[in-house]
Amino acid sequence: MNPLEQQLDSFDPAVRRRALEQLAAAEKFPAPTDWHNLHSHTFFSYNAYGYSPSRFAYLAKQRGLGLAGIVDFDVLDAVDEFHEAGKLLGLKTVASIESRTFVPEFATRVINSPGEPGICYHMGVGFPRAVTHPLLTEMRRTAEQRNRELIARVNTFTAPVTLDYDKDVLPLTPNGNATERHFCEAYSKKGDATFWKSKLGDCPADAGKLQALIRSKTMKKGGVGYVQPGKDSFPLMADMNQFIIEAGGIPTLTWLDGTSDGEKCIEELFDVAIRCGAAALNIIPDRNYTPGVKDQKLQNLYDIVALAEKHHFPIIAGTEMNAPGNKFVDDFATTELKPLLPIFLKGAHIVFAHTLLQRHTGQGYLCDWAKKLPDRNATFANLGRASSVNVTKEQLLARI
Repeated sequence: MNPLEQQLDSFDPAVRRRALEQLAAAEKFPAPTDWHNLHSHTFFSYNAYGYSPSRFAYLAKQRGLGLAGIVDFDVLDAVDEFHEAGKLLGLKTVASIESRTFVPEFATRVINSPGEPGICYHMGVGFPRAVTHPLLTEMRRTAEQRNRELIARVNTFTAPVTLDYDKDVLPLTPNGNATERHFCEAYSKKGDATFWKSKLGDCPADAGKLQALIRSKTMKKGGVGYVQPGKDSFPLMADMNQFIIEAGGIPTLTWLDGTSDGEKCIEELFDVAIRCGAAALNIIPDRNYTPGVKDQKLQNLYDIVALAEKHHFPIIAGTEMNAPGNKFVDDFATTELKPLLPIFLKGAHIVFAHTLLQRHTGQGYLCDWAKKLPDRNATFANLGRASSVNVTKEQLLARI
């Protein structure tokens, strides 16, 4: 690997910036395509390959993605760097946040957090810049408290192989936003194969599979570290959405695969989400089909896309890259995804246009003038398609 490319993952932002400037000046990139990934995590939450926002932007440009997007858990730490990287590279960028929320109307039904009734993975997309906000501060505080308590419980099971949260975990992420996946990485490096086989009954040779096994056996339901979340564990969806709107984003419902009790009541879930302020839908396509297989999972994917279209929800699609083996970008050439690419691409351009307008004018997809447009989605999609990442405010206003 080019040493400069390695420097893109340095924890020092100045090192990342200098390396990106040199790479951008020296490399001839391919023409952008319709392929895109708007759901990659970065090392500010957890990326399985250690990618920084700059590294993901660089690789996206190098591989010909037309648009690229990041989403980190509970933080907006990557937003400014990612947008700046996009400007430097000439790459259209979208920045998002993901967290878990509580939905009182579904308190007895599992939605998209397996085994956890009332808990819903939820997103905000299209943030123009990073902000500080009381809800973010509280989310970070409660996440750290949960993390320390979780480690203490798991340590009782893994002893004598134990983790020190401050020494073993926090150094794995630049700004201290540790996740369960960081814990699993740290645990997997401390014990050998004999140890993990004695504790877990198995020890896969593949590091990613071992980390996944540690997580499922110790931190998920049934594991010694697991505590069932409830209504006070996470923000209400409505409160999360209020923060997202105040920060310039678009509240976004997330979709797993349509098999849970909650997602089977998808019309009701949409109604609740809309009342709470949601205006877009996130899908991770790779979880929703098997190439060459026509099954219920695939039908659920087509059904949720149709429902989003009915409600005029832009769809944000992409792969996570939060576990080894995740794709860098979805294969939009497959028989299953090819018909959906125009819809996904439209959603990507809508959120990109929202980002530009929010950044330059403070008036994006959810503002009053936008809601009065005869066809808001078409207007925003056309604007996103026609505008470069370095468009000026005057150029932008001339197009609307």
